Amino acid sequence: MAVHKAGRKAARVAAAVATAALIGVAASACGPGDDDAKGGERVSEKPAASAGEKSPAAGAPEAKAPAPASAQLADVPASVKGGVITVGDPKAKHTVKIYEDPRCPFCKKFEDGGAQALVKPVADGKVKVEYTIASFLDKNLGGGGSVNAANALRASVEAGKFPQYHAAVFANQAEEESDDAYTPAFLLKIADKVDGLRGDAFDKAVTNGTYKKWVGEAMESFSADGITGTPTVFVDGKKADGDALYEQGAFAKELKAKGIS
Repeated sequence: MAVHKAGRKAARVAAAVATAALIGVAASACGPGDDDAKGGERVSEKPAASAGEKSPAAGAPEAKAPAPASAQLADVPASVKGGVITVGDPKAKHTVKIYEDPRCPFCKKFEDGGAQALVKPVADGKVKVEYTIASFLDKNLGGGGSVNAANALRASVEAGKFPQYHAAVFANQAEEESDDAYTPAFLLKIADKVDGLRGDAFDKAVTNGTYKKWVGEAMESFSADGITGTPTVFVDGKKADGDALYEQGAFAKELKAKGIS
């Protein structure tokens, strides 16, 4: 009997270790596999919608609206340089660097929590945020959702709607990390929740994977910066306390310590 109990206990431990390995990094971040140096090869390509037609969103699940606070960023500029998307006044005194994978549940936890403390400072022109959108979870978990979402996020910059769409994408993350929910059709459904985003250029970019080379460039930037998990956040060059990322008040204190409020 004791032998049987020990065997069962060992099996439970092994299962827990395997689960932790699948998630990536401990219990507070998602991490890429050792062989994932590049991204961009898994974009789901589907035929483009014809001109004047709103693409194949039919059949995708219903989408949720982004957090209301994202409306404060409607007039904030977004630009692209290399593999990085910058939101906010380029001349802002402070810089926050954020590394995320769209499928990472801890990134959603950050967006729902600590990231909300950034909305007002960015809207007020005090902070610019530099996003590096990774896509390693497609290799870890299978599918193409991270690449599809990163491609769509890049397309939203051209449409002038990145901050709102970024919020909407995380608001619609699948409940299970292993679910490959970010199909082009669903990403278009999500775009319906952002006024003025849908249009021929955006829809075709999402459906055809127009920015898949950029998605690879963003993943290369992620790897070149030596990042080992998401979310990773730097405030004015110093890595933020991981324990503060998931609660708005705690992250607001960290920002205030840097003179950001």
